[in-house]
Amino acid sequence: MERYKSKLKKDDKVKVIAGKDQGKIGKVLKVDRKKKRVLVENINITKRHQRPSAQNRQGGIVETESPLNWSNVMLMCNKCVKPVRVRMQILDDGQKVRICRKCNEQIDA
Repeated sequence: MERYKSKLKKDDKVKVIAGKDQGKIGKVLKVDRKKKRVLVENINITKRHQRPSAQNRQGGIVETESPLNWSNVMLMCNKCVKPVRVRMQILDDGQKVRICRKCNEQIDA
């Protein structure tokens, strides 16, 4: 399976731009580059019924986050405090960084 490039990283602050949680802001917990999906904290909550087992004697309904397609989220700029598009830039020391398209500031993870 092919691995796709993403400008999102773990611990980035993102805003959901499409879907049932549109407008919410959360932190990226995991990026799956094979499936083009991101897991965002407290976004896309699903309920799962769990049968009682040796580890979980009670059972019941468990709420967990489900992954979103990464096209449905946008990276938040720290300076603009808005969702922005990102461009990559190579610094003089050879380091590759993400730059905000609106304010030209470096986006730190």
